[in-house]
Amino acid sequence: MKIDIITVVPEILSGPFSHSIMKRAQTKGLLEVNVINLREYTTYARAQVDDYPFGGGAGMVIMIEPLVNALEALQKTTEYDEVIFLTPDGETFNQKMANQLSLKKNLLMICGHYKGIDQRFRDHFVTKEISIGDYVLSGGELAAAVLTDSIGRLIPGVLNDETSALSDSFQDDLLAPPVYTRPENYKGWKVPEVLMSGNHKNIDQWRAEQSLERTRLRRPDLLNE
Repeated sequence: MKIDIITVVPEILSGPFSHSIMKRAQTKGLLEVNVINLREYTTYARAQVDDYPFGGGAGMVIMIEPLVNALEALQKTTEYDEVIFLTPDGETFNQKMANQLSLKKNLLMICGHYKGIDQRFRDHFVTKEISIGDYVLSGGELAAAVLTDSIGRLIPGVLNDETSALSDSFQDDLLAPPVYTRPENYKGWKVPEVLMSGNHKNIDQWRAEQSLERTRLRRPDLLNE
């Protein structure tokens, strides 16, 4: 899979993809992540990519021209399955969406900044608008990092144990059950006996019950959907 990310501040994304699972995915050749500096595609002086909004108001808006220039340049070598704009008013990101996007080959993510991007680019070029939650960030870079991590870890071969992703929270609209590791007894706090029994049928049943109960207590909205 290839993920290209267009941003005004590429420095923000210098770290998230250089460690742990995302680094492993790229080293294995399973994931390619490219951070593209939008300022390289503007024709304005001093690498300007934003301007004041028509009609007045606070803040600056990223102009359509550099965005189109960047998109057209990238499309010469890549056909994108989705052009994604990270925005607070987009569809809320969830595990189901991550699963769907992980099946794609090429994704382009557009990071908003300031007050956002010119609506005309959204109208004519963006195919999917995504929000990572009901709050506002300074830009879309952190949201792009969240999506890339969530999607990338689902690519077959990225995780050492591919069944691990299948047991994550939200995969079945349920939260994951409690997990334990050594020592078995710490200050009198013991691991549930069923997990030490070696009976995998009972263990699976216990985990399913725990997932359902945890979801009922913490996220009952998932059970009502």
